[in-house]
Amino acid sequence: MNMWLAILGTLWLAMLAFFGLRSLRKTRGADDYILAGSNIGMLLGLMTFAATLFSTFTLMGMPDFFRNHGVGAWIFLAISDGAMFFVIVWFGLHLRRRAAEKGFRGVAGLMSACYDNRWAGFACFAAVFLFLVPYVAIQVRGIAIFLSAVFPEALPAWGWSVAIVITMLLYSEVGGLRAIIYSDVLQGTILLTVIWIIAIGCIRHFGGVEAMFRQVQVTNEALLSTPGPLGLFTLQFLIASFLAIVMIPITQPQVTTRLVIMRNTRLMQHKAVGLGVFTLLILLPTVAIGMYGAVHYADASTRDFLAGVLLFEQLDIIAAAVVIGLLAAAISTADSQIFALGTELRSLLSGDEQKVLIFTRIAIMFFGLAALVFSILSSDELVLLARVSFAGTSMVGPLILAGILSPRPPGIEVIIAGAVGLLLFLASLLNLVPSMIGPLRLDLLLLLAIGAFTLASVLYRNYRFKTLDQVTKVTDKDVNRGE
Repeated sequence: MNMWLAILGTLWLAMLAFFGLRSLRKTRGADDYILAGSNIGMLLGLMTFAATLFSTFTLMGMPDFFRNHGVGAWIFLAISDGAMFFVIVWFGLHLRRRAAEKGFRGVAGLMSACYDNRWAGFACFAAVFLFLVPYVAIQVRGIAIFLSAVFPEALPAWGWSVAIVITMLLYSEVGGLRAIIYSDVLQGTILLTVIWIIAIGCIRHFGGVEAMFRQVQVTNEALLSTPGPLGLFTLQFLIASFLAIVMIPITQPQVTTRLVIMRNTRLMQHKAVGLGVFTLLILLPTVAIGMYGAVHYADASTRDFLAGVLLFEQLDIIAAAVVIGLLAAAISTADSQIFALGTELRSLLSGDEQKVLIFTRIAIMFFGLAALVFSILSSDELVLLARVSFAGTSMVGPLILAGILSPRPPGIEVIIAGAVGLLLFLASLLNLVPSMIGPLRLDLLLLLAIGAFTLASVLYRNYRFKTLDQVTKVTDKDVNRGE
């Protein structure tokens, strides 16, 4: 395997260097560096969006999730992702219209313009900083624990985390968003190929899909129904997760930006359809790998299961491709998110463009270091950590939707509601407030309450302004008649 790892690793690093230098030569200014010229075609747009959504936790977290919690994970992801693609088409259309009116440097800056209040932008930036940094750490943590299990004498998990973050920062600092997009295409291709090869091997081991599920039923029948053997997939969990996931195109700036930078709206809509196909292709094999683990690695730790099924049971060339694919996924997705944090910060700054860009690049390095620290301290529950990230940023989803959809600037009460919800959700993660309020989960209750309050505020303000406009028109008419 080491020989194949050296060959494939050298090819991968050479391609990264080529893409980085090519992107650097194509960069003509700050907007080109941050937004890749806002001229992305269908294939690049599809692959960069998919690679940002499906990353290390797909190949490592999802099989382990199926192994521990069962087929309810399919409901958790498939239905939610399907709804998310409709949101991409609908929200993307309104977002691109608003971006054309106000200009787009980042979601936080766009919200400041839509609300005519900088605090709206600060609230959005706070949400993505608090919950994207842990999400980046998930990518780094996932591959670090895997590599430390595979090569225990090479580096500890924290050492692998350091190496990954340094590589990620070097690459993104040199080539900007365009280089990250090229890396996404490479990562998505490797990930899709490797995961299907492993899944087909798992299915062939059982002699077919039906035989696989029969064996799972014998091992642990609770894996084949909700709420699963550990009781995770309750109705409230599924509803709250559904809302958090459909909010991803709205609240995750690395995803939202990829809607704006498409060459035109038609290509953006076609991309949403392509994402549906890609999602099916990327999630189905994780079911097979997870069910294989439920039978043969029922009592194993996460790292032992992943090392066994992804590496030690595979041919040398496949095992080497898995390692490279995981590295590519970790670096590609993590640098997209870290870069998005830099983009959001830049959108809130004003002044000389070159000085702002220098400050942004320094901030990107700081965000990367923060993610490194969190990756060393975080747990191995990759999928649940990802869900926490989605749920946290969803607290400002109503704020962003109001800014994009309301014809007039929403009121400051919407900003306050989003900020309060964000703080309460963060407090629940720190066990400062209960995560259940009576029979309801706090995250679900907060999202529903903030959404209802925001809708009522926007409708009331628009009704009031419409009434005032009518009164003003009548008054003007009377004045003109008097004159």
